[in-house]
Amino acid sequence: MKYRSRTEIVSNILDAANGGGTTKTKLMYKAYISYNQLKEYLTILIENNLIEYLDGTQTFKTTEKGLNFLKMHNELGELLPSRINTI
Repeated sequence: MKYRSRTEIVSNILDAANGGGTTKTKLMYKAYISYNQLKEYLTILIENNLIEYLDGTQTFKTTEKGLNFLKMHNELGELLPSRINTI
């Protein structure tokens, strides 16, 4: 797997939690990160109101602010040219 920036990993987590709610295990598998990494990212995402923990179902859901982040991240990805390998 190629190197991913922190922003890319955050985007993957928010994308995985988009919808009805997702468990920690599913977030780990969908974002391709370890449990320790997930704990660190979830702390940051919750503190910044990008993701919320639904206590009743013990799942995580992307907030409106998180959806805005995803939208901007995707738009920025479309504006930047893809990396060109030159040898």
